[in-house]
Amino acid sequence: MLTLAIDCSARFCASALYRAGEDRVLAAASPDIGRGHAEHLPSIVQSVLVEAQIELQQVDRIGVTIGPGSFAGIRVGVAFARGLALALDVPAIGVGALEAIAVPAARQAGNAVMAVLDARRERVWAIVVAADGAVVRAGAELTPQAAAALALETGCAIIGSGASQLAAVDLSLQSHILDRPVAPRIEDVARLAARLDPDRNPAEPRYLREADAKPQTGFAVPHQAVV
Repeated sequence: MLTLAIDCSARFCASALYRAGEDRVLAAASPDIGRGHAEHLPSIVQSVLVEAQIELQQVDRIGVTIGPGSFAGIRVGVAFARGLALALDVPAIGVGALEAIAVPAARQAGNAVMAVLDARRERVWAIVVAADGAVVRAGAELTPQAAAALALETGCAIIGSGASQLAAVDLSLQSHILDRPVAPRIEDVARLAARLDPDRNPAEPRYLREADAKPQTGFAVPHQAVV
């Protein structure tokens, strides 16, 4: 089974092709672009297909990170993945960005791991998974203090861009920090997408925070009939 993975949840614009039967990543690209995912994503996906010598029609499923992360990037990635899936008549699978960081790290470390991302505004996004990859505490937006308390309570290792914020709360957590990537590795996104149930993991954004721009409530311009 061939899985095409896409990740636009952070500053990287990433794609990979993964063959599950061989547990092999055929090709991957993850340039650090900062912004402009919509402009770069099609060409990055095409470059991965060319490198792997795979036609798009051979892909069996599409995996995409659904957040938390960049509002704009998540929308771009999910829309692109769902469009491809519809055109190819294949399932689109949503992969949590926190899970994509925590699950591989926990399995390799043989210990519970908290993936924690810097959500800014003195908040972090955090999840705790067990050594076997099972979710112990679901992803949520927390203060660094609350996340640090959770890390101490569970005795987990810590990974991600928000790890230093937890260590600033409690210096003893510095020794819990794993030296790993601070954003999802596209290869890990692909491996998770290949084995997730499409019916239980839809490609729908998971922001963990409401959007800044909201429609006005409690105010409406009176309708005037045209005479």
